[in-house]
Amino acid sequence: MAIRVIAQRRVLKIGKNPGVKKFVMRPELYTSLTEKKVFAEASTHSGISAGVIKAAWDAAGEVIRTWATEGHSVPLPGLGHMRFGVRSKAVEDLDDVKTSLITTRRIVFTPSVDVKDELKNTSINITCLDEEGNVLKRVTSGDGGDIEDTENIGNDEGGSGSDNTGENEGGNGNAGGSGNGGGTTPITPVDNGGTGNGGTTGDGGDGGDDGPTED
Repeated sequence: MAIRVIAQRRVLKIGKNPGVKKFVMRPELYTSLTEKKVFAEASTHSGISAGVIKAAWDAAGEVIRTWATEGHSVPLPGLGHMRFGVRSKAVEDLDDVKTSLITTRRIVFTPSVDVKDELKNTSINITCLDEEGNVLKRVTSGDGGDIEDTENIGNDEGGSGSDNTGENEGGNGNAGGSGNGGGTTPITPVDNGGTGNGGTTGDGGDGGDDGPTED
């Protein structure tokens, strides 16, 4: 089992060196599974009927939504914790504090240790493509398996979180973490198995967890 990543050569249009060709990483498209398939698989592993599992899951989902809107960090058994939060601007004067300072509402998921370990121990397979999509080579990443801690990013004042800009193409399609700030950090091609250390798939903009941001 491995995470599949595409590193495709393209001409950069923005950044420090527009017009330069570099390899840009993006996640390979994954198939979106249906709830029915998930319940059927869980039924196979547990011996409990899929209908019972679905009923229990629906009830748990309703409880989680209710408690989260009441300000609780709610456990998701086997997965981690979920809570709601906000991003907001920072102001100096008391009279300026108003709801319009809130820029976005957030859903914050903190994975459990088991989920983090699963991700850390999963290899990353990188397929390198040219501009036309022809395969140039395939490598297995030798990165350290570091996991981003979303709970401790940008908690200080002004922590609005920054996209992984640099020389990037931004989030187009699957390039970069869509919905999380976008941006993919380009890498230069290498000839050994250490390609994974040359850059990371952008998942920027997750910083500033509930912290105010400066104008």
